[in-house]
Amino acid sequence: MTNFTPEELILYLYKETSAEMTAAIELALKQDWTIREKLTVLKTSMQRLDTLKASPRTEVVLNLLNYARERSIEQVQ
Repeated sequence: MTNFTPEELILYLYKETSAEMTAAIELALKQDWTIREKLTVLKTSMQRLDTLKASPRTEVVLNLLNYARERSIEQVQ
């Protein structure tokens, strides 16, 4: 039985493995419940990452705006 790294399973999920690797992983998935479980965990993680909404803190945005304002004032002078 072949052990697949998480990286290889992620490549499989994103359909970026070779035909040989895909076949090997699919065979292993039929035979080994631990690989199925690892793949399930990775799929769940992918789905959670797809739903995340990230935004910068207000402080960061204000710092950028202040910096831009200061630079524009310097360029006018």
